[in-house]
Amino acid sequence: MESSISDPHRPLLRAVASSTRPLYQLLKSLSFTTKIHVDVSEGGIRFSADNNRVMSGVAHWDKNLFTSYTTDFPLPAQRDDANSDSDDAEDEVQVASFQISLPALLETLQIFGAADAAARQARADVDPYRSNLRNYRSDAFSNQTLGMTGTCSISYEQEGGPFSVVLEESGVKTTCDLTTYVDEAPEDIPWDVGDLSFKIITQARWLVDALAEIAPTTPDKLTIVVSRKEPYVRLTSAGGSLGSSTVDFAKGKDLFETFSVRERWIQTFKFDTIKAATEAMRIASKVSLRGDRQGVLNMQLMVEVEGAGNNYLDFRFVPYAVHEDDEEDEGEGDEGAGGEEMDEDF
Repeated sequence: MESSISDPHRPLLRAVASSTRPLYQLLKSLSFTTKIHVDVSEGGIRFSADNNRVMSGVAHWDKNLFTSYTTDFPLPAQRDDANSDSDDAEDEVQVASFQISLPALLETLQIFGAADAAARQARADVDPYRSNLRNYRSDAFSNQTLGMTGTCSISYEQEGGPFSVVLEESGVKTTCDLTTYVDEAPEDIPWDVGDLSFKIITQARWLVDALAEIAPTTPDKLTIVVSRKEPYVRLTSAGGSLGSSTVDFAKGKDLFETFSVRERWIQTFKFDTIKAATEAMRIASKVSLRGDRQGVLNMQLMVEVEGAGNNYLDFRFVPYAVHEDDEEDEGEGDEGAGGEEMDEDF
């Protein structure tokens, strides 16, 4: 898993994985869009997606997910300049960037596991908010249980070239060359990590279950309220054809691993954008929710992958604009409860 001196005949990336399952699951969390931006680096592959500047998502394929991971980037031109700063050249992160069709890549990754994927999707269609502990559990006749394993080889020869995926299983070999596009990376949604109003870490399944309670009302909007006083966290739906609903979270060790609130925080989001992250919630074990003072919500999910440690999915959501009249009461009712110092995620 090391990079080497650039060789014009070697690909920029070559990686081999013993299973496509974790790769597929992590990438499926970004299925709210059709085209994703890809950054290949020595530490892994980063996928980022944007939905009309109101939602963004990032998934990582860490190099630990692969049995072999090798990059071969050309050396920066400034290293040949005697007047250049050698320290800056050494610190420069080398990245190969391009865009690719997400549906095409997902379809490729589950070619040999189509039957298992179809069965899981059928369960998800019946209950779209199915818990992460149930939806991805193997059954007695899945390929994983039967020992039908294979290998997945990924390569990216050169800038502008195809993103190649080679799948081999039980003597059957399939090669897929996916067209890449050179385009500007989507701008990150502004989010001030140094000016947070709250931070919460809890089990991801609690959030899935809360959304499952709200979803039957088919809401248009979801209002999130975080306070130092009861109910501490409240999710309220609005605009639904079947009325509205509210889910309250009571603060307790069994529910919150971390609960830090500096000031009362209330923002309203489009429900469908929050709903789009449920695929990630189902496969995650923990979720970190953080909100800054400008109203942006950050959701980071920790996904445990056997043999590869923890991987993370990151989402940002932009709220509806709040008028001054709606903000008059936001600072009330929070006296007398001390907040905790904000700490690092997980």
